Amino acid sequence: MEFKELKEAIDQVELVDAHAHNIVSLDSSFPFIRTFSEATGDSLSFAPHSLSFKRNLREVAQLYGSEVSLEAIEKHRQTLGLHSLTSKCFNEARISALLIDDGLKLDKKHDTEWHRNFVPYVGRVLRIETLAEQILDEESPDDSSWTLDSFTKAFVERLNSYPFLLIQFVFFCIVTLTVDTLVPEIVALKTIAAYRSGLDIDTHVSKEVAENGLVEVLQAEKLVRIGNKGLIDYILTLSLEVAERYDLPLQIHTGFGDRDLDLRLSNPLHLRTLLEDKRFEKCRIVLLHASYPFSKEASYLSSVYPQVFLDFGLAVPKLSAHGMVSSVKELLHLASTKKVMFSTDGYATPETYYLGAKKAREVIFLVLRDACVGGDLSLMEAIDAAKDILSRNAIAFYNIDVDTSSSIPQSRISPKSQIEEPHVQEDSSSFVRVIWVDTSGQQRCRVVQAQRFNRSVKKNGIGLTHASMGMTSFYDGPAEESKLTGIGEIRLVPDLSTKRIIPWTKQESMVLADMLLKPGEAWDYCPRETLRRVTNVLKDEFDLVMNAGFENEFYLLKNVVREGKEDYVPFEVGPYCSTSSYDAAAKIFHEIIPALESLNIAVEQFHAESGKGQFEVSLGHTIAFHAADNLVYTREVIRSVARKHGLLATFVPKYDLCDIGSGSHVHISLWKNGENVFPASDESSAHGMSSIGEEFMAGVLFHLPSIFAVLAPLPNSYDRIQPNTFSGAFQCWGKENREAAIRTASPPGAPDGLVTNFEIKACDGSTNPHLSLAIIMAAGIDGLRRHLQLPDPIDTNPADVAATLNRLPETLSEAVEALEKDKVLHELLGQNLLVAITGVRKAEVQYYSKNPGASKQLIHRY
Repeated sequence: MEFKELKEAIDQVELVDAHAHNIVSLDSSFPFIRTFSEATGDSLSFAPHSLSFKRNLREVAQLYGSEVSLEAIEKHRQTLGLHSLTSKCFNEARISALLIDDGLKLDKKHDTEWHRNFVPYVGRVLRIETLAEQILDEESPDDSSWTLDSFTKAFVERLNSYPFLLIQFVFFCIVTLTVDTLVPEIVALKTIAAYRSGLDIDTHVSKEVAENGLVEVLQAEKLVRIGNKGLIDYILTLSLEVAERYDLPLQIHTGFGDRDLDLRLSNPLHLRTLLEDKRFEKCRIVLLHASYPFSKEASYLSSVYPQVFLDFGLAVPKLSAHGMVSSVKELLHLASTKKVMFSTDGYATPETYYLGAKKAREVIFLVLRDACVGGDLSLMEAIDAAKDILSRNAIAFYNIDVDTSSSIPQSRISPKSQIEEPHVQEDSSSFVRVIWVDTSGQQRCRVVQAQRFNRSVKKNGIGLTHASMGMTSFYDGPAEESKLTGIGEIRLVPDLSTKRIIPWTKQESMVLADMLLKPGEAWDYCPRETLRRVTNVLKDEFDLVMNAGFENEFYLLKNVVREGKEDYVPFEVGPYCSTSSYDAAAKIFHEIIPALESLNIAVEQFHAESGKGQFEVSLGHTIAFHAADNLVYTREVIRSVARKHGLLATFVPKYDLCDIGSGSHVHISLWKNGENVFPASDESSAHGMSSIGEEFMAGVLFHLPSIFAVLAPLPNSYDRIQPNTFSGAFQCWGKENREAAIRTASPPGAPDGLVTNFEIKACDGSTNPHLSLAIIMAAGIDGLRRHLQLPDPIDTNPADVAATLNRLPETLSEAVEALEKDKVLHELLGQNLLVAITGVRKAEVQYYSKNPGASKQLIHRY
């Protein structure tokens, strides 16, 4: 029997991870080795010799392209940074919803909301023992000793408060139109009674027994840890009453775990008393961890009790290959496929999520394939069961509002501050374009056959000369002062999360690449790694994420022959926002916009610009790294679709010295926990910005002369940046002032006076987007570190008050000189890279000063 359809269906499912825990910072005391083992203490020394440890270590090394050792992987993790490696793990895992039990004590763990940076929907699972301990660690409400009655009142009130607070908060969000800040909902309760006193729960425990248990717990230690069976049973019974009232499921730890668990008491058969209690027969129960090694017992309970459901997280991926398959098979011996659910039980490190997701897909395929071979299921029934187990069952069970046909449920979160992935497409490409952008901003590629890509290139990359990052706009060889030569080779390694089917030629795919010296070791000159590294600094030091959105201006030119000479001229000559100009280009945009949307690139608007044959496509904002990636693909789409229509699209900064220039204005905002923190929180701010926003923008304004060398990288760029051309020629800022170098923006819907983002005018279409955003971010970081303040805004045309302002660099030479003196940016971006950038720029200056007419050829490079 052919099982290709089953495997494809399983690989394409957007997973719903129904039980996991918080991720911790890289500097947490949590040992990375515990990613691969539940062992602790002396037992951990034997863990590397277990079957699952060896397998999972290889899996993670393969993911990162590093050597198969803990040391090599940990070095790679430090280089990559937490945000980037989490993004990579979750992109590969393809999890659309995540339910987090945040009651697990972990050093320097990120809050539940932080995980929304990587997963569209995040719900919260409330651990009842942790809640009870938090209450008892607090002072008694009346400053007297806790009694069972006062504890009961406080515990039930706290439990009841969560749904009430959620309802109020949702109403507040609807009224104020700030749904993006929605806190994670409590979707389930959880108990770890198995760890404390066992699963033989007495739901009729007397108050006297519970009171004695409370006294015992309070006398035992300062920080409360509830282990008394009477009190545990009492707390669980109270929780069941609340769960029944709000129709909340209860997750129960069953089976194996840490050393302090008595495995004999974690057999789910002990739950018979609870399950038989008529008061709670409607309360839905989830037995976690496949109840291993009691999987058969769990399967039996699920088959005879309608309220019992099963979850196999932790058993997959922590058991051996045979153990994982056999435990899931045992669950399905009696249990309905409608009652079995997936989870990673990920904790502390993003790699645990990746491993849980990857192995779950593999295990479910093997289990359901064998069910087909054995005659239990037809192929279509197996496909349906896979979708149920990996996604649909949890969506229905936990009442999750998530659309698994897309990884971004629009009703839940703003796509603009999150990682966005395209819809799943069947890739039948024959060729793959491996793309990089060099120091001069030119987009280049190597093309390989798909078979070779899958066999070798996607893991090992392609060899590329060091000279590749020293090339100029006029010559495909390294600039002398870049210090890069043809001696030495790097690996151009595809970032598989960026692989896309090319919309205008379905036979090919394209993928962006990182530059590595060897597996796990980035090259100093890699633009994507530079942005990744600076992003980590912003995140680690200030817990901030920078968002960016680009406005792309370009000319559409047609080829003509005049007096026997080939020339390029505008294909139409209408004015700004001309309806006739758009109409002339409509057929082209009818291909460009769907092509961008197929790549999951959000387009906000497009229109004719002021130049003859000039147009603009404005992109939605997203996290900086993805904004840069999106800009690379946007340029590819626009140029390629135009070429298909017999036209040349050029982003060159000043195509015609007698016409308006083309910019790539970039809008910047700052986000924290999924919320834009650039606006002021109240009306007391002088400029409508938070202190964070003002300091960051002040840093950018301060370093703007230096930044010009990256944002405006050609001598031709400075023909564009002139007074009275909306390009920002003076070092100043203004509120909605389009002549200022930096414009603060308050789009429709924002409260009066509050600033949501700022626009930098200097950036143009010849820049390397990753380097541009990296240097902007670095300047902002300096502003935050030094608490820089903004000067007064300019509310008139800066040219009218030029005597009071500094003129920004009028030539590329001036910008390069400023950058060479800017030690702060050298430190943040790296000395080697800055030497290469300034070396290439000096070569540009020298060449075009001697060959001024050569700039006409730039339309073929940008």
